Amino acid sequence: MNAKKLGLFIVSLLLLIIGAGCANEANGEGEVTLKVGASSVPHAEILEFIAPDLEKEGIQLDIVHSTDGIQTNQQTADKDLDANFFQHTPYLEQVNKDSGLDLVVVKGIHIEPFGVYSKEINAIGELSDGAQIAVPNNPSNFSRALTLFEENGIIELNPSKDGDYTLEDITKNEKNLKFVPVDPPLLVHSLKDVEASAINTNYALEADLSPLEDSLIIEDTDSPYVNVLVSRKDNQDSEAIQKLAEILTSDKVRNFIEDTYKGAVVPAF
Repeated sequence: MNAKKLGLFIVSLLLLIIGAGCANEANGEGEVTLKVGASSVPHAEILEFIAPDLEKEGIQLDIVHSTDGIQTNQQTADKDLDANFFQHTPYLEQVNKDSGLDLVVVKGIHIEPFGVYSKEINAIGELSDGAQIAVPNNPSNFSRALTLFEENGIIELNPSKDGDYTLEDITKNEKNLKFVPVDPPLLVHSLKDVEASAINTNYALEADLSPLEDSLIIEDTDSPYVNVLVSRKDNQDSEAIQKLAEILTSDKVRNFIEDTYKGAVVPAF
């Protein structure tokens, strides 16, 4: 082999070795980055709290703030995000069904009791006849809002159904309340236009509302609407995703949730 061919052989061999090293790092033998979509409060705050612990495990957390649940789920399915943390299971199931996705629950993390708020009245019994009530416009949370009103004796729902309620399922509405579907991020802003608004706790917290002090009515802490860590089937069992789930359900996170949110957010583990 002449000197020129020997030189080319050595260069090729070096390139193969470097390439193999890069592949090993990308496959998890080096530092891993997890890109996670999350609502600002409390989800992103919880993730920011555990980021140093993940870093010690060789996992860098890239938190992408989410305001559009459907888009965030689509980005997760498209692998633009590795996982997301902002939604409860009924919402995920609805999005999977409507958008043809196949995202999965990795772990249940916390419950955010759902409440009804008002700037015009101080008690739910003060609702006026024909009052307009803003409620989330997505099917799972719309049903959730109607259930909360029924549990507090404001309306009655079709007893032959168990969830997935729509306006047609209201069988008794003595005050002729008008339920107005509103995009969830806008529910806080709707308070100036309606007599009351059923608001997801994450949006209430972002608006500096105290769910336990400011709500007219609020769900019990045994709500089935557990907020979950979500990923794809192809990465749900990866070491990084499982480590994220493990730390999210640690005693350290339990204490952080209880100390920070004072019952407005409740650990579900």
